[in-house]
Amino acid sequence: MAGAVSKTRPKNGLTFKVKPRLLTLLGEQLIRDANLAVFELVKNAYDADATMCLVTVINPDDQATGKIIIEDDGTGMSEATLRDVWMMIATDVKLLQRQADKRTKKFNRYPLGEKGLGRLSIHKLGHDITMITRTRGGEEIVLEFDWDAIESADDLDNAFITLQKRKPETFPGNNHGTRFEVTRLREVWTRGSLRRLYRSVNSLCSPFKGPADFEVSLSAPGREEWLKNMFTADDAHKCALYHIRGSIDGDVGAFEYSFTPPSAFEKQLNKRKAKLKFPLEKREDRKSVSLDLSGHKIGKVEFDFWMFDRDPSVLKAVTGDVKGLKSYLDENGGIRIYRDGIRVYDFGEPGNDWLNLDLRRVNTPTARTSNNQILGALRLDATASDDLREKTNREGFIENPAFEDFRDAVIAVLTQVEAEKGKDQKRIREALGKGTGKKVFEKLSEVREVLEQKGVLAEVEPVLKAAEKELEMYRDQLLHAAVPGLTIGMMLHGAEKILDELRAAAAHDAKPERIKTLVDQLYRAMRPVTNLLKNPTPAKTTASALIKEAIFSAEIRLKRHKISLLNGMEDGAKDFPVQGSKQMLVASITNLIDNSIHWLESKNPKQKLLYIATTRDLEGGPAIVVGDNGPGFGDDRPEDLVEPFFSRRVGSMGLGLYIVNEVMTVNRGRLVFPDDGDIDVPDEITGAVVALQFDEQ
Repeated sequence: MAGAVSKTRPKNGLTFKVKPRLLTLLGEQLIRDANLAVFELVKNAYDADATMCLVTVINPDDQATGKIIIEDDGTGMSEATLRDVWMMIATDVKLLQRQADKRTKKFNRYPLGEKGLGRLSIHKLGHDITMITRTRGGEEIVLEFDWDAIESADDLDNAFITLQKRKPETFPGNNHGTRFEVTRLREVWTRGSLRRLYRSVNSLCSPFKGPADFEVSLSAPGREEWLKNMFTADDAHKCALYHIRGSIDGDVGAFEYSFTPPSAFEKQLNKRKAKLKFPLEKREDRKSVSLDLSGHKIGKVEFDFWMFDRDPSVLKAVTGDVKGLKSYLDENGGIRIYRDGIRVYDFGEPGNDWLNLDLRRVNTPTARTSNNQILGALRLDATASDDLREKTNREGFIENPAFEDFRDAVIAVLTQVEAEKGKDQKRIREALGKGTGKKVFEKLSEVREVLEQKGVLAEVEPVLKAAEKELEMYRDQLLHAAVPGLTIGMMLHGAEKILDELRAAAAHDAKPERIKTLVDQLYRAMRPVTNLLKNPTPAKTTASALIKEAIFSAEIRLKRHKISLLNGMEDGAKDFPVQGSKQMLVASITNLIDNSIHWLESKNPKQKLLYIATTRDLEGGPAIVVGDNGPGFGDDRPEDLVEPFFSRRVGSMGLGLYIVNEVMTVNRGRLVFPDDGDIDVPDEITGAVVALQFDEQ
């Protein structure tokens, strides 16, 4: 029969042969990054009944001398286990254990692995790996992997791994467990990437109700400075105003809600508690339909949410480390999933908005919760949630009907939670006495008043009205997202500069001819004909060239405002190539300088400092950094800072960072607001730090 496989090998039969490089390909494709690689090895420690797993990173910024050590006190592996299980790719041992509901002997753990591929993750970390393992009372076994030699072998049969036995050295006495030592690292670990790994390792166990018998920790001897001042889950818990605990069971959701106002608001606001129980529903073809999870093998889902109010006044009332809390929420915010207290990767990771929380908030900003306003955990019983199956690449669950209904059920719960939270959030706003803010086009009214006082309004009013109509048209188009934001933003930003000059000219008795010229310029600025937007042609340049030109254009203003420039390029900061529109990028750096000048003037420190340099500390590519010793960012989220028309500068139209953000997107980069300590800047730079990050070339 065509396609049949013979049980005996015929004379001319064929078999699949595999090149050793397949192991490399699997490791590269299935394991996204080093964080996930470490995560997989820690999961193995959990499955081995370990009580602890220690991750040690030595000289992470030097590939030649760097070392990563991952050690646990689990059961260890015998020679037979190594030969028949660990060295067997895609073994089904753990899968069979899961299917038979077989748990570990000591801690009764349900195995987290099932595909037999997680061990390939270690390839992601380095070229040379030494594995040392010992079972209770057994000999110590040492395996050494040279991935370069393995990959260059003709076939897997010739890709030998030497197994040696010795008297216990790493696990002496009654000790047992497994230790991996990784050298010749595959990548350089920056301050930012090490801090990200630290956060990832510390998120493996649920901060709400993790396994009490398993602990994971990370250390970096010699690089302790890189891990200083990192906000913790316990710190965040103390700052949450809204606490929710509940469950999803079949077609019903239920939770207990509590609101605890900051002590500074206790006279105006009272604590509040509530209990809710409600049927689950989901949206389907623009209508709501009932939802029941009992048709899937998911089991009862328990959850805990800590929710935060990121209004600057509230943040100051709940913590003395506002920046630390905001940074922690930006990095760790979102809703994560845990099975038996161990995290399922990569739900809740930055960039994985699996519940579309940020999109929901964009559509209804005051009523919905974004990822960086919530720390949430969904707890699953591993034996009852088989229909939620992890992807082979370890990045979430397979999006089958069970997962889709599970996700809809979580959204149903969040909708109820947000409604309850909204009651108290409104009370906080009322206690704060929040106003509506100023109108965007207030400047035109001011200009008219001044021009009328000078007796020239009637002459220029027709053209001024035409310009105003253009402004209103573009404003409406922007608000309704009908026209690309970058084009509109650039036009309005240019119009604002002309408006400033027009207002100054009118106030200083400029000649009528000068005022006419400026009004004509204002009208032309509203026409979509600028060369910058017509054809921002990408070209090859360098970071140093962009910085040099931006400094040149800002030099006079810096001197006028008595701001000292710290040019990191003169102190050895490394240059890097840039592909993009030079005009747009220089304008972006200049805009950041303008912001620093403004806020340095508002804070008015004794010595005003502006810092410009490059950095490679951020994960994802090199960046141009602009920082100052001003007051820093006082707002809740970077997303707010780049919104059009958002500004804390009096009289500003609030388009600067929006334009910079769009320019970076167009030029294959991103605007980044680094966390404290993520990049190395002079100690004197204590205010705002912004980075224009580019993809590696």
